[in-house]
Amino acid sequence: MSPTRNLAALPCGRRSKWVVLALWLVLLVALGPLAGKLMGAEDNQASSWLPGNAESTRVLEEQRAFQPVDTAQAVVVYQRTGGITAADQAEATRDAAEFATVPHVVGRVVGPVLSADGQAMQTIVPIDIGSNGWNGLKPAVDRLRQTAAADSNGMTTHVTGPAGTGADQAKAFAGIDSSLLAATVSVVIVLLLLTYRSPVLWILPLVSAAGALSVSEALIYLLAEHSGLTVNAQSAGILVVLVLGAGTDYALLLTARYREELRRHEDRHEAMAFALHRAGPAILASSATVIASMLCLLIAEMNSTSGLGPVCAIGVLVALLAMLTLLPALLVIVGRWVFWPVRPGYGTPEPTRTGRWAHIGEWIGRRPRKVWVGTALALGVCCVGLVSLDANGLSTAGTFTGKPDSVVGQQVLQQHFPAGTGAPLTIISTAPGAPAVREAAGTTPGVAATTAPTFHDGQALFQATLTDPPDSQAAKDTVDRVRAAVHAVPDADAKVGGSTAVILDAGRAAGNDNRAIIPLVLGVVLLILAALLRAVTAPLVLIATVVLSYAAALGISAFFFAHVFHFQGEDNAFPLFVFVFLVALGIDYNIFLMTRVREESAQHGTRQGALNGLSATGGVITSAGLILASTFAVLGTLPIVGFAEIGFAVALGVLLDTLVVRSVLVTALTMDLRRHMWWPGPLSRADAPGEVAEAVPSGRR
Repeated sequence: MSPTRNLAALPCGRRSKWVVLALWLVLLVALGPLAGKLMGAEDNQASSWLPGNAESTRVLEEQRAFQPVDTAQAVVVYQRTGGITAADQAEATRDAAEFATVPHVVGRVVGPVLSADGQAMQTIVPIDIGSNGWNGLKPAVDRLRQTAAADSNGMTTHVTGPAGTGADQAKAFAGIDSSLLAATVSVVIVLLLLTYRSPVLWILPLVSAAGALSVSEALIYLLAEHSGLTVNAQSAGILVVLVLGAGTDYALLLTARYREELRRHEDRHEAMAFALHRAGPAILASSATVIASMLCLLIAEMNSTSGLGPVCAIGVLVALLAMLTLLPALLVIVGRWVFWPVRPGYGTPEPTRTGRWAHIGEWIGRRPRKVWVGTALALGVCCVGLVSLDANGLSTAGTFTGKPDSVVGQQVLQQHFPAGTGAPLTIISTAPGAPAVREAAGTTPGVAATTAPTFHDGQALFQATLTDPPDSQAAKDTVDRVRAAVHAVPDADAKVGGSTAVILDAGRAAGNDNRAIIPLVLGVVLLILAALLRAVTAPLVLIATVVLSYAAALGISAFFFAHVFHFQGEDNAFPLFVFVFLVALGIDYNIFLMTRVREESAQHGTRQGALNGLSATGGVITSAGLILASTFAVLGTLPIVGFAEIGFAVALGVLLDTLVVRSVLVTALTMDLRRHMWWPGPLSRADAPGEVAEAVPSGRR
């Protein structure tokens, strides 16, 4: 007995179905409480996001020798357009004394410092980040804001700098898991109700997906606590969407095949066993594609990207197990009535054979070459929007969909002080080389001032304030100049870090990741398709359609971001994340369609097989695509531009995949290429079942 048949026998046996259900209940009871602890295990410190071998990351690690705790500077800005008064300065001085008593404020509070134009003041407050990343900044920053605003007497006050920005990011991400979960579940429920048109059936896929999410979160928590797996707010948020979206997709495919088999088999246990045997390979292959694609992220230089890979891979693996064991067991236990009011009775006709997608297939079949050429050209036109793509990173202001206090404060700060105030470069060197390094940095164009060095254990640390905004291209260029200058100092072992250096290093690492991971994912997907379809032509054609679909989705998205939503650009990792999700998830629909087409082609020839495959899977693929697109679109509800962009682009790409690429382009190509689609496999030979008649030109039949 094949492994697939062995697997099929477990959840649908007359006794074993109860064993499967009991095992899942035990698993949920044992691991469920751990799932809620995942947020507490998140590592949102800078090192969990940055490239591990970057110079800025090494500076972060080495500067701990100079300060026992990780700190971020908050810059409290006071502004009075009519001019700062003596009373204002006295009030800011009292505030500074009170800032020093705020919990988590460490080191020396500097200021208030009056601006050259006399209209603003700034006070720099170092805050202990602690082990909770930006979550540790929010309480202290909130106190600073309250204190500064309490007796401002008409002055406007803001808290900005790295600490202010981090606190606003923490606020934006607060409750991300619960809010995303609630929104995603709501969307899934509505779409499952519309798909199944049953008041009961939607409960089983949702319960199975929710169980998979709970178990996967618990496993990831255990790995984060005991095996060093890095989880941050980004990966935890995407995990929710991915598990519920992909899990529901697998559920739709299996349930559709089960409903089809119930019309052919009187015994529901037998119907489920056959459905698992037929749909199982497609579900296994599609999930293997997603898992393998996610694991490709492990080679990423960016820690946030490499950490996302195993987190998502674990989630998809658990979702797969739930949909191939728990869901079949539940469906068999409850029986046919769960499909009410449209119960699939034994012997009744299969409606998909004469449904909407059957008619669409007939329309494509009349002129398949014109259809696929026209569709490909239309998608090619959509790619023109790529000229608007600006994936060179987001500025601090561009990170948020709104305008939080830290962004407003940064703008005020830049009006009255050197733009780099509050986010200086941090330079570390050997103690003997410190004077020369400081001289080299201080005379570099773009550097406004340097601080006196501090010494510890043979090393020196000092800071350099930039003349340009810390997230600007001019500031990044200054970092390169400073690095070139200080690296040239003999025997100084100088390294340059700080906020601007972090942005620069992250952008370059993301570019390297794009160039390395995208070809690797394409190669992995190509091998999986070749093994599944036992052909070379079909995988190459499918990969080409995936790349075209990705480029079209990126082009349309870039146009909307620039001209409709007016975002300032795209995050460095945006192309890679969208590519991995669209290719890994979009290829699912290729697999769902083409495994059925191959099955039908073996009996009826490729042209009829394509028609039968489209009519049988068109509805379920469309439903699955709508659900997956909607779950990713939920990311757009977050006040973070990076999430909104990924959600929009992936949702759009999935819709293109399901409604245009899989259903029209791939079907038309299959009909045009016919048996050559399966070269060099057995189905490519003219004497394969159904292919002899197909080899006769259509005009002579």
